[in-house]
Amino acid sequence: MTARWIDVGAADAVPRSGHRVFEVDGRFIAVYDVGGERYAIEDVCTHDGNPLSDGPVEGLEVICPRHGARFCLRTGAALSPPAYEPVPTFPIEVRAGRLVIGID
Repeated sequence: MTARWIDVGAADAVPRSGHRVFEVDGRFIAVYDVGGERYAIEDVCTHDGNPLSDGPVEGLEVICPRHGARFCLRTGAALSPPAYEPVPTFPIEVRAGRLVIGID
C-alpha cells in the first residue's frame, strides 16, 4: 500500500533536539528531532495507551513517563517491559520547506 503524504507544517515546526505532536487523520503522531534526523511515531504507549511524548528521550529511545517502557524512535520496537508491542512509525520527509508524514 502506498502512503498518503500529509503536510503537517513548516520544516522548522519541530525544534532541534526536541519534539512536537501533530494530529493526523485522527491519530496523534510525535515527531522527534535527534541530531538533525527526524522520526515519527504514534504518540501512544502500547502498554497502557498513554502519551509517550511526555517522557524523556535518551538517544534514539523514548521512555514512557508512566511505567518506564522504552521504545525505539527509529523502528517503534518495544525495548523493555512492561510494553511488548511496538509503536507504529511513519515515514517523514521535508519537501519544499514543509514537513510531511506518510500515512498508510
